[in-house]
Amino acid sequence: MTERPKKITTARVVRTERPTPHVIRLVLGGAELVGLPIGEFTDHYIKIVFPVSGVDYPAPMDLAAIRRDLPPAHWPRLRAYTVRAFDPLAVEMTVDVVHHGDEGLAGPWAAALRPGDEVHFTRPGGAYAPSPDADWHLLVGDESALPAIAAALERLPSGAPAVALIEVDGPADEQPLPSPGAVRLTWLHRGARPVGEALVEAVGELDFSAGDVHAFVHGEATFVKELRRLLRVERGVPRERLSISGYWRRGMDDEGWRATKQDWNRQVEAEETAALPA
Repeated sequence: MTERPKKITTARVVRTERPTPHVIRLVLGGAELVGLPIGEFTDHYIKIVFPVSGVDYPAPMDLAAIRRDLPPAHWPRLRAYTVRAFDPLAVEMTVDVVHHGDEGLAGPWAAALRPGDEVHFTRPGGAYAPSPDADWHLLVGDESALPAIAAALERLPSGAPAVALIEVDGPADEQPLPSPGAVRLTWLHRGARPVGEALVEAVGELDFSAGDVHAFVHGEATFVKELRRLLRVERGVPRERLSISGYWRRGMDDEGWRATKQDWNRQVEAEETAALPA
């Protein structure tokens, strides 16, 4: 599926922080952030634009023009990141980037950023916020979903019951997650286990409360597929009460996953439909 290019926004790095050993927190500012449509959802995301080294791009950067006028090898790469926080008064946007040394594209890039550096990104999308009328909330994910889970926990109604299951490498990767809700938070330490294995076990063992649940489940595609089946087929969670998707997939770069994600989703939906009671 070909994505329609969105308008490019340019911000500048105000500061960077290291809340945990494997997270680089980018705080971005600048006049172009004024009026940015962020606030309706807790999973707002942007796509950071990574120019190809040595290629001259039009100013202001225009993805549609780039894709029209330049060969594909010169097109910038895009990586989606959840907006961790947005402060309209200070005009600052916070984005967390997972960092594992020299591995990957975004981690080394984020580690090299300094105050004043430019960051280009597409304007935000989003679709989920915790429903105020749910009887309880379930939030499940790995590191890629942690910023959205953190934002959702902050948005919960006062005293709202919630279960949050978050998988990270180890104890050093835990971080404070304040919430006005009545949250039962469990950190699962992956260690040498496959990504998401501990999450599948934890959700499978969870004693579901009676009443209407609103669930948010995101992260690596393989475990998300397993949890989708568990929640939809075994637990009977209605589709409209479940925000669920694979943010990434083991063994694929972001471009490869985006190119195959639509077909993957169709297959998962077909299997799910076949397994649901008539």
